[in-house]
Amino acid sequence: MTSNNPAVFLLMVNGQIEAADFPEYDDLYSPASLNSQITSKGRGSQSLVWNFPLDITFKSTRPQIVVSVYGPDTFGNDVARGYGAIHIPFTPGKHTKPIPMFVPESTSRLQTFTSWLMGRRPEFTDPKVVAQGEGRDVTRVRSQGFVTLQFNIVTKDMKKLGYETTSEHSAATGLTRTSQKL
Repeated sequence: MTSNNPAVFLLMVNGQIEAADFPEYDDLYSPASLNSQITSKGRGSQSLVWNFPLDITFKSTRPQIVVSVYGPDTFGNDVARGYGAIHIPFTPGKHTKPIPMFVPESTSRLQTFTSWLMGRRPEFTDPKVVAQGEGRDVTRVRSQGFVTLQFNIVTKDMKKLGYETTSEHSAATGLTRTSQKL
C-alpha cells in the first residue's frame, strides 16, 4: 500500500570514499564497514587512495556520513588520525565532496605527555558523536587532513515533501543534474 503523503523521503547514495590527504601520516585505514582497507602513499604522492565503495539508502530528513581514519603511531599502536562528517546533498546526480578531518586534543600539557607515554591518545568512544552537536562545543580538536568522497545521489518523494528537485546546470563542469525517480 502506498501513501500519497509520505512522512520521509528516500535518498540513495552510491559511490566511494575516494582518497585522503594526511601529509604527516602513512598506512592509514578507515573502518567504514566490516571490512577495512589499509592504504599507503605512492611514490611522489601525498594522497592515500582507498576507492572504498559506498552503497547506502537513507530514509531520513537530513542524513550524514561519518568517516573515521586510524593508523599506527610511532610505537605501532592504532590511534585515531581523524574524524569527519558531511551532510548528504539533496540534489540528484554526481557529487565530489571533501570532508575536513579533526582529532580530539588533550586539555593540558600533562595529559598530552601522559597520553603519548601510555600510547593512548584522546579519541571518541563512539565516532557517531561527530555527527551530533551535543557536547561538541567543549571538545578541543585539531584539524588534520581531508577525506574525499565521490557519490551519486538518487532521490524519491522529495517533491511530495516540498523540496525543490529541478534541474541545475553547472557551467564549470558542463554537467546537467536532473531529478530522478525510482
